[in-house]
Order: sequence, then structure tokens, then C-alpha cells
Amino acid sequence: MLLRVVAADDEVDILRVDPRRRLPGRGAWLHESSACLDQAEKRRVFARALRRSGPLDTSDVRSYLDRADGDVVSTTTDESGSNS
Repeated sequence: MLLRVVAADDEVDILRVDPRRRLPGRGAWLHESSACLDQAEKRRVFARALRRSGPLDTSDVRSYLDRADGDVVSTTTDESGSNS
């Protein structure tokens, strides 16, 4: 699943997560994984995609992804095929 992020116009350019996909402004998309965020930071794609001149603070996005990784719930299926 893809996650939309936008640049907040605060004192410092901060990348914000937009899970409802409704925040105003130009957005960028990435997969909901820390590996994808790492690669995007390495390639410096957010500044280009969001048309910003400098680097963006991605700490909010990283904490969101870390929380999402911890919320993974596994379901088990019994012999009848129903989830428990």
C-alpha cells in the first residue's frame, strides 16, 4: 500500500504523513516500509518531488512507519478455515 506525504510549511520543512490523503499541497508517495523511506532519503527524492530547495525532515514519517510496523497483527487459521 502507498502512503502519501506532504511538506509542511512550518519554520523548518518537515515531511508530514497524510493517511487520509486530504492535506493541501503537492504530495509524494512511498511504500509503507522503512526500507522504502531509507532508499528515498538516500536518493533525495522528496525535495525534487515536492519542489523544495533543501532537505526535508523525515522524522515524523519514520516514527509513523515504526508504529505501523509494530501494529502488525497476525491471525491464525484453525482446521475449519476460520480465523481465530
